Amino acid sequence: MSHSSFLIRDVPVRERPRERLLQEGAQALTNQEIIAILLRSGTKKESVLQVAQHLLAKFDGLLLLKDAAIEELRSINGIGEAKAVELAAAIELGRRIHNVQTDERYVIRSPEDVSNFVMEDMRFLHQEHFDCLYLNTKNQVLIRKTIFIGSLNASIVHPREVFKEAFRRSAASIICLHNHPSGDPTPSREDIEVTKRLAESGKVLGIELLDHIIIGDRKFVSLKEQGYVI
Repeated sequence: MSHSSFLIRDVPVRERPRERLLQEGAQALTNQEIIAILLRSGTKKESVLQVAQHLLAKFDGLLLLKDAAIEELRSINGIGEAKAVELAAAIELGRRIHNVQTDERYVIRSPEDVSNFVMEDMRFLHQEHFDCLYLNTKNQVLIRKTIFIGSLNASIVHPREVFKEAFRRSAASIICLHNHPSGDPTPSREDIEVTKRLAESGKVLGIELLDHIIIGDRKFVSLKEQGYVI
């Protein structure tokens, strides 16, 4: 057996991530074990599981890993360019799988449905994104569209931009949503003003604003439930 690096095979059989995956399923593995499978080998001094642990420690678990650059990954001892590229590809594949939409359109029945639909996309964003969901008469999402990126301002969020797509898609109603990068979804005065303005415009145009959802970190606020969308 080569002693140039610690491999997965150097770990006792019952503890090997690959064998555990085959026996118990991928969902049984820790983040460290999944990364170890992707890395395959460690260094002369550290096992692959230890390298995986260093990676997680540097990136605060998975929190920052999803945005890690190739050079940041390579800064970990034991991760060269090839391994960094493979990790980046695996992360991107996971992101694309999460975002894939099936042929059956997503149905919105409650603010929780909206949160479930967008939370993982929006809770990590560093800037405010103002999005709209355009719905048909069955409350199915026809399309989700980012209207603008930046601090919410009543003069910037013009009803024309919000409702233009509704006419293009023959939408029956819309739901607006935006994130608070701070993680706190408490509505601001601007949030409330924008909501009232859009609700009034929707009544005139015959396209109902069903809600305005503010997304925080695993938390959200419905401005309809707060009484600002009537």
